[in-house]
Amino acid sequence: MKNKPGKVVSLGLQHVLAMYAGAVLVPLIVGGMLKLTPAQLGYLIAADLLTCGIATLLQVWKNRFFGIGLPVVLGCSFTAVFPMITIGQQFGMSAIYGAVITSGLFVVLISGWFGKLAQFFPPVVTGSVVTIIGITLVPVAMNNIAGGQGSPDFGNLSNLALGFGVLALIILLNRFTTGFIQAISVLLGLVGGTAAAALMGKVNFTAVADASWFNMVTPFYFGMPTFHASAILTMMIVAIVSLVESTGVFMALGQICGRELTKEDLAKGYRAEGLASILGGVFNSFPYTTFSQNVGLVQLSKIRTRDVIVAAGLLLIGLGMVPKFAAIATIIPTPVLGGAMVAMFGMVIASGIKMLGRVDFSSNENLLIIACSVALGMGVTVVPEFFAKLPSMLRIVFENGIVAGSLTAIVLNIIFNFKRVPHSAVSQNEADRIQKVS
Repeated sequence: MKNKPGKVVSLGLQHVLAMYAGAVLVPLIVGGMLKLTPAQLGYLIAADLLTCGIATLLQVWKNRFFGIGLPVVLGCSFTAVFPMITIGQQFGMSAIYGAVITSGLFVVLISGWFGKLAQFFPPVVTGSVVTIIGITLVPVAMNNIAGGQGSPDFGNLSNLALGFGVLALIILLNRFTTGFIQAISVLLGLVGGTAAAALMGKVNFTAVADASWFNMVTPFYFGMPTFHASAILTMMIVAIVSLVESTGVFMALGQICGRELTKEDLAKGYRAEGLASILGGVFNSFPYTTFSQNVGLVQLSKIRTRDVIVAAGLLLIGLGMVPKFAAIATIIPTPVLGGAMVAMFGMVIASGIKMLGRVDFSSNENLLIIACSVALGMGVTVVPEFFAKLPSMLRIVFENGIVAGSLTAIVLNIIFNFKRVPHSAVSQNEADRIQKVS
């Protein structure tokens, strides 16, 4: 039985609200760290919302070449935030989009045989990578709570009160509410924090007043993309980790919708994400992956039809064409953002730990993989000049903490675990051999 148009739109709006905080936080964080002007930041948010909508429609539209056809919403993963900031600070905005486009093309090319590549990315590797990324994001959140690095009122009591007040509100909403309210707790925390900041005189509405009501997102707004080896390698690793996470989301949605997913279905899903990332690079937004928070909303609402997600995609596209609406997000004070970031970035770390929870910790080899990759990834991040004396080709690879940590995890996993007979099996084989001899 088909849903009525009004109900479809309202359910689609629910999905937009559930992912909205995550969708706008990414451009706010990246744009803020890269010192974009209010106009550039407004464009970045509008481009992100519009491309989120297009990416969602690409995934829902199941056809011969791409689209998994499940009720899934796409957005930029927080896993990509710190890598993009690092690339932007080192090479400029154009290098971010060169890396995003290349990583999207990479995903499209490997989509058919990603299952074979996935054996190099078991939980011990992906969990370590996501944990490294999450930990590297935490200083950004703490600096923002204090008012933003370099701000004249850094560490003021009013900034700390706003930041930790937002965090407290998000925690309370998660403790005392359920369902949809809990799903949008971060969004409500941002709204509540901004309202409190407005009463304190810390909100400037000029950007909203100056923004136009309608504008089309233009390709290559920040200039033509440039391509740098370390930036491309970083985003490729992020893309692979995102594919591993997306596989879990696809499988969960398949179960909810009572649909058996084939290898071809998964390949189409990966291909849609790759195309969405290419589009993100062209429109100067972000790489895109499935938003897991919307899976819970599908389960909660019991509505599993694709028309609801189509409505959500169209609403996102509409929001992306209204700069005045996008500009509202730019007035959120830095301490308010910081409070929400602690919760969101903490969830990235928690996701990494959750992945590591599937690892056999009785194995010293697995412990060594985690220890060395996390330590090296954090070490290079904290001491960026560590590899300054290396030849330029090697420095390109190792000067980025996420790449250094990820490559360490991948190589050590191959050394210790790839096609290795488990200890129990070795012991049993040895016992059988002794028994035959005797």
